[in-house]
Amino acid sequence: MSDRKEIRRRIVFYGRVQGVGFRYRAKYAAEQYRLTGWVYNEDDGTVLMEVQGDEAAIDRMLVLLQNDRYIDIVDMDIKQLVVQEDERSFHIRY
Repeated sequence: MSDRKEIRRRIVFYGRVQGVGFRYRAKYAAEQYRLTGWVYNEDDGTVLMEVQGDEAAIDRMLVLLQNDRYIDIVDMDIKQLVVQEDERSFHIRY
């Protein structure tokens, strides 16, 4: 049995988050930290993400995104969700 606690978060990113490679950077970071979920550009200029995995790994992914030279996250709205047991990958939604 693993002592790793899986969590799932729904995050709305505000700022310069579209047209800067955000979704591709998020996918790369999620794969790097073995996270699952998806990322999507909303029509209002925000980016919506659902991400699942180890809480520390999710936090590391967020730091990576915040430190990207092209991305400028000015705010995040974060909600906890129920873990989806059958999810196996992270993908970009179109």
